[in-house]
Amino acid sequence: MDAFLSTETLIIELLLVVALVAVAVRRLPVPYTVALVVAGLLITIGRPVAIDLTPELILALFVPPLVFEAAFHLEFARLRATLLPILLLAIPGVLLTTAIVGGIVAWGVGIPLASALVFGALISATDPVAVVALFRALGAPKPLTVTVEGESLFNDGTAIVVFGLVLAAALPAGDAAAHAVGGPLVALVDFVRVSAGGLGLGAGLGWLVALAIARIDDYLIETTLTTVLAFGSYLLAERLHISGVLAVVAAGLVCGTLGPRGMSPTTRIVLVNFWEYLAFIANSLLFLLLGLDVDFAQLTGAVWPIAVGVVAVLASRAIVVYGLAGLVGLFGRRTLPRAYRHVLFWGGLRGAVSLALALSLPAAFADRELLRAMTFGVLLFTLLVQGSTMQPLLRWLGLIQREDGDLEYERRHGRLLALSAARDRFAQLHAQGLLTDDTRAQLTPALDARIATARAAEQALLRERPALRAAALDDARREGLRAQRATLTALHADGVISEPVYAELVTAVDAALQSDSVDETEVAIPAI
Repeated sequence: MDAFLSTETLIIELLLVVALVAVAVRRLPVPYTVALVVAGLLITIGRPVAIDLTPELILALFVPPLVFEAAFHLEFARLRATLLPILLLAIPGVLLTTAIVGGIVAWGVGIPLASALVFGALISATDPVAVVALFRALGAPKPLTVTVEGESLFNDGTAIVVFGLVLAAALPAGDAAAHAVGGPLVALVDFVRVSAGGLGLGAGLGWLVALAIARIDDYLIETTLTTVLAFGSYLLAERLHISGVLAVVAAGLVCGTLGPRGMSPTTRIVLVNFWEYLAFIANSLLFLLLGLDVDFAQLTGAVWPIAVGVVAVLASRAIVVYGLAGLVGLFGRRTLPRAYRHVLFWGGLRGAVSLALALSLPAAFADRELLRAMTFGVLLFTLLVQGSTMQPLLRWLGLIQREDGDLEYERRHGRLLALSAARDRFAQLHAQGLLTDDTRAQLTPALDARIATARAAEQALLRERPALRAAALDDARREGLRAQRATLTALHADGVISEPVYAELVTAVDAALQSDSVDETEVAIPAI
């Protein structure tokens, strides 16, 4: 009982530190995750904190919420349009990164190649949290945002699979975690089996949960089902010796695509908030645990290995992004714009998944402490140097699409749409006999007055800034396209149009939605 209370007390203390750091960092020009690591270091200076988590427990606790949250909210239609460059970066890109970083680190630091490859695998996973938040605030092009998110989502899975394979090969032969590796061909077959198995299992489980959600109208039960899906798909896949993280990726994508169709607005809001909170807690605790776990004296003594690690990561990122991006055109697809490649190169920050893998290194691994220190140093560099210079880079490349005036237009336009939706809802309830004449008569005049005020404010801003008219036209165009897509989906579900016709028409609509610009002469929205 005392051990349980001690563990519970430690968890509450860690959550309190997370909250206090989050409040304090609002007033400081320091990334939140860096502040958490520093807080962990400061805590251990005064009193060492004993946290005994097994490698398997670290991955099982922290990876599912981080990966599922990202997969569940990723727009599948946009992901499909950028799938080829994402897969090139996430599969051959991770393998190349592992090999390049491993070779440079083995040569520059003087550790065995097997250990260097383990570092290359764990550091190959990118973390878009800070970058994507900046993209959304500045209005970076949506295809660029989706490419960054999609690459991170899929390379998390690839990196963890590769990490498991190279770690098993690097561990002592007698270690329980190691298994026989019969050469490159066997390793490749194992990689395909583990990856494909995880994706297939996750997709099946995600589909089943989406079907269940469509038949249930209780946000507590639906939220519970997604929690079971996220952690259950990981645990089941690991028991079957296939990729747990790829199972979570597939489960999140399938359930996030099919599930919301059967959800009420309340359920959507609850799910978004719930998974955002879980991802926040997992991300925060990982960085705090790193600060608690790293030996500061050892860190200062590993300056040269950290510098080699930073150079290796930047060099491999340049080769992967600029090299593989050119292959897109060989498949008849439009290549990534040069500006996008610059952002993908410099925006390849490392974060939570790399931390989880570094913390999960078993005690039997000879270079465990050195690789942890190198991981911390590389993460610190990417967050402080690359993360803090992303906004100037986006501005220099001309990729910032949202200025103060654009935000004000979004604010006024959003207010007008929300008020109009409320009025339409009142009319619907009245038509159904659920709202009396007297109640509607009391509510409608005040609401109409607010709508008129909001519409006048929006029109005034459009007159002041003619450039915003294009944004207004684009909003209207996209609403029309979304209406087309929703109608096509309903027609296909009812059997009015066949699968080939549905795929053809929806592809045309999705292609129009992918366009970043709008033709002001386009009135009828001839997407199909």
